Amino acid sequence: MKKKPSEIVKALNLQFPPAPAPVGVYRPILVVDNFLYVSGQGPVQQDGSLMIGRAGDDITAEQAKIAARQVGLTMLSTIQTHFGSLDKVKRVVKVLGMVNCTPDFGKHPYVVNGFSELMADVFGKEHGIGVRSAVGMMLPDNIPVEVEAMFELHKS
Repeated sequence: MKKKPSEIVKALNLQFPPAPAPVGVYRPILVVDNFLYVSGQGPVQQDGSLMIGRAGDDITAEQAKIAARQVGLTMLSTIQTHFGSLDKVKRVVKVLGMVNCTPDFGKHPYVVNGFSELMADVFGKEHGIGVRSAVGMMLPDNIPVEVEAMFELHKS
């Protein structure tokens, strides 16, 4: 029998940071029909502070990938906090990964893999990997990575 995401989180001993409060006029999550939309999330650390840095400048691609994984933990925390349970999520549908980087940095997909690999671990390869874009840009507060995502929910 397939393990529930909450059981996998526990088995992997994943530690969620606090879910960030909105810093603008938006909802952290929104459910429409059987889809869960999650607003852009940054890499919140256990103490509530943000990881910062720009890939190709003051952090490496590997450090940015670790930040993308932290974004995944932040997003799971947001879903659990605002929606109640990760077990209601059926699958990842779409991911937009934005990497704060220099113009010559070209490893955006590698960086966003930090997020995608975590989702595959939690929801399984079949349901944790969806369609995805990975792009470079300037991000607020000099965070290294921001990710927004859409999930399909189990029908209740």
